Amino acid sequence: MKLYLDTSTPTTILKLDDKTYEWESGRDLAENLLDFIHKKLQENHKTWQDLEEITFMSGPGSFTGLRIGATVVNALASELNIPLKNHKGELQKIIVPDYGRAANISQPRK
Repeated sequence: MKLYLDTSTPTTILKLDDKTYEWESGRDLAENLLDFIHKKLQENHKTWQDLEEITFMSGPGSFTGLRIGATVVNALASELNIPLKNHKGELQKIIVPDYGRAANISQPRK
């Protein structure tokens, strides 16, 4: 089974083969992303071991959403020893998010 994940916006998009699921993850992404994926695998009578490939929408998009999503897909691909691709279909050892611009880091107040 192929997994596609897009966490670049507040609406998380998960595709498992030809089925698409959307979740208004908002601020719950970090806490509930793995559970969301797991539940959708179970709905399809599949387990983590049934995953054969992961594709991730690596950006541009939300800094936090991309960081969380990239961390999850990098860990899954590594643990399951399966191919990992960016949204362009390019095989990657790890996904490095593309934020679309430089980080806007404010100066410390003190």
